[in-house]
Amino acid sequence: MGTHMKTTIEVSDALLEAAKRHARARGTTLRTVVEEGLRAVLSREGPMVSFKLRQASVDGHGLRPDVREGGWDRIAELVYEGHGG
Repeated sequence: MGTHMKTTIEVSDALLEAAKRHARARGTTLRTVVEEGLRAVLSREGPMVSFKLRQASVDGHGLRPDVREGGWDRIAELVYEGHGG
C-alpha cells in the first residue's frame, strides 16, 4: 500500500474513544478506521479544482518606451511624481 508517514493529530477524547470502540467491534485497528474515514471524506468531496485567474488585460501597447527602458527606478519616479517623493 505504499509508504507510510507517522503524524500526530488532536481529536476530542469522545471521538477517539468512539473510533477505538468502532475498531474493536469490527476487529480492526484505529489506524484502519482513521484511513477509511479520510478516504471517505476525500472521495465524497472529489478532486479540488485549481484556481484560474480570469483574463483581465486591457487593450494597449504595453509600457511606454521611456518607462520600459528606465526600469524600476523610472517607475518609482512616475509613481511619486508630484507627491514630494
